[in-house]
Amino acid sequence: MEFLNFLAQYRTPAADAIFQGITLLAQETFVVVVICWLFWCSQKKLAYCLGFSYFTSGLLVQGLKVTFRIPRPWILDPSFQPVASAVPGATGYSFPSGHTQSITALLGTLGFYFKKNHQKLVCALFIFLVGFSRMYLGCHTPQDVLVSFGVSILCVSLCWHFLYKKEIFREKKSLVSVFMAVVCLGLLAYTLILYKSSIIEFHYAQDCVKACGAGAAFAAGYYITEKWIPFHAPDSASGRIRRFLIGIFITLLLQIGLKPLIGESLPASFIRYFIVVFWIITVYPFLFYRKEKQHSRKSDT
Repeated sequence: MEFLNFLAQYRTPAADAIFQGITLLAQETFVVVVICWLFWCSQKKLAYCLGFSYFTSGLLVQGLKVTFRIPRPWILDPSFQPVASAVPGATGYSFPSGHTQSITALLGTLGFYFKKNHQKLVCALFIFLVGFSRMYLGCHTPQDVLVSFGVSILCVSLCWHFLYKKEIFREKKSLVSVFMAVVCLGLLAYTLILYKSSIIEFHYAQDCVKACGAGAAFAAGYYITEKWIPFHAPDSASGRIRRFLIGIFITLLLQIGLKPLIGESLPASFIRYFIVVFWIITVYPFLFYRKEKQHSRKSDT
């Protein structure tokens, strides 16, 4: 809190706007857009690695949040004032930082992938900037940011080494899927126990349930897609852009449209995130894989 109070002395409207913009890079929508482009149109193997890094680190961070239940800085110290525009996006408990987890999973994975030092440096710089922005805006303490970074970069390193480099996800599809599904179901059960025991409130439980729904869909969808839907990226740039834009449009439609349709209960939150991720990882690939097969049959005849 002393560090946050120190930063607060040097806030300016211009810096507030800049750091609010930087923190948007770690929103789940931005990460999902990157995963979708890689998975549907470019680098399927890299997309899998990024997806596993993102969802496993997210599950761990959510589990730590509901376990330690540390309030936001302005609740810890009522005299502390965060940047007002950042408060609506600061849902859930403070420790560890979800935004730091998100950007570390994304840019940490890309940093391992990139070959050139200046590309790696840019990834590291933006991870730092997002983490710093969370403290500047008053949404997280250094402890929140550093622990989240440590947990996330560990997940990234393990996924990169075992899933991307050694390709265990190709050799042992069922093992990888089952492991992730068990983690999701374990966290889901743990969260529901805490909620039913009135240890955590609904909106804290909801963030965990969303992560479990997304992770479970990724685990199931990955296995189904890898085993039965061997799709390929379009050859032309126009084909890749068209596939991406159609897919993203429907993804956002599902994300926004399902909420008023099925409600915001805990089961509804799980189902909504499961459907959105399952659409990304399995349903949409199945549609253009089927189109590929139909086109191939016509070419043969």
